Amino acid sequence: MYQQPVFTKRTIMTPGPVEAHPSVLRQMGQTILGQFDPEFLQIMDEVKEMLRVPFQTKNEQAFAIDGTSRSGLETGLFALIEPGDKVLVPCYGRFAYLLGEICERAHADVVYLEKDWEAPFAEADVIAAIKEHQPKIVAMVHGETANAQMQPLAEIGQFCRENDIFFVVDMVATFGGTETKVDEWQIDLAVAGTQKCLSVPSGLSLITYNDRVQKYVAGRYQKELGLGADARNDRHIQSNYLDLSQLEKYWGPERLNHHTEATTMIYGLHEGLRLLLQEGIENAYARHQENNRILTEGMKKMGLKMFGNEGTKTPTVIPVLIPEGIDGEKVRALLLDHYKIEIASSFGDLKGKIWRVGNMGYSSRKENVLSFLSAFETVLKNQGYQFEVGAGSSYALSEYAK
Repeated sequence: MYQQPVFTKRTIMTPGPVEAHPSVLRQMGQTILGQFDPEFLQIMDEVKEMLRVPFQTKNEQAFAIDGTSRSGLETGLFALIEPGDKVLVPCYGRFAYLLGEICERAHADVVYLEKDWEAPFAEADVIAAIKEHQPKIVAMVHGETANAQMQPLAEIGQFCRENDIFFVVDMVATFGGTETKVDEWQIDLAVAGTQKCLSVPSGLSLITYNDRVQKYVAGRYQKELGLGADARNDRHIQSNYLDLSQLEKYWGPERLNHHTEATTMIYGLHEGLRLLLQEGIENAYARHQENNRILTEGMKKMGLKMFGNEGTKTPTVIPVLIPEGIDGEKVRALLLDHYKIEIASSFGDLKGKIWRVGNMGYSSRKENVLSFLSAFETVLKNQGYQFEVGAGSSYALSEYAK
């Protein structure tokens, strides 16, 4: 007979998922409400209001989509792409290629602008590529977790707006942890997720888009046949489940019966957003910056080096070069098995070359930083890495004790 699982408590210092806030988990255990219960509809409306704050937008449309972050990326791109549309995807890390693959599956004509993963693009280079290729859509990643680099966006957004090009941005790794200025950067559609700086379990994607997108999507609306055959459309969005034109009506005053909502996930999202706003969005950004600084400097005190351009590094991930002669996977295993601390490796050419230490949401707190650095020092010393033992953890403690 199967037994109820018993789960080990972990300290999760990866670039996602992160530790869920205890208050979020408590809210997710509340009684089930029907998706059209007046109490639940109020929760939905408040989620829409709160989402606008970290997105830094006045967009009317801001809501959640059932599914992990890439469900929102697919929803947004499927809504804008019609077969043969040209999409420019500037790639400086793994997840830009995910955007490109989604576009390919939507039968777009995808143009990849590629560079090394050590830094993001100069905005002028992206603008030059836009001028050359004349795309309908530019799709970019704000913060690449594979290499911890963060892309400047303001000039690209301005150029796209002036030339009537849709600008779509993946903000999954930065939303809630550093500034994500949708309106100021003139982004038409942005996507985030719950499992990173919001400290909510994985399972929802977050999306916001402006009137330009809303008008375009309205032209592709098709009502589901079971609800009536009075709104067929030759330009309908290829996915039913990820149909932005229907999802908008589900979250809006029409309350279109599109799907059965994951109500307990919305409870968690509501609480995660409420806690973020209670802390204060600027305070949350400052907390991530401070813990990022102490983690980075603490590891430098141990003689470790960081990967990539530190001037454009995101505060939500620390990319640490694995020292020569050290087995990176062995270090990760020892941390997990003996200290219950999880950090991540990376992808592609960076696999086996760097560790990625997450600094996100509820995981980004003093006690995690101190316990990680102490355990990391012990494991590295055990594996033969030579450095001044205690240098990183002692530095961190002195910084927090000021």
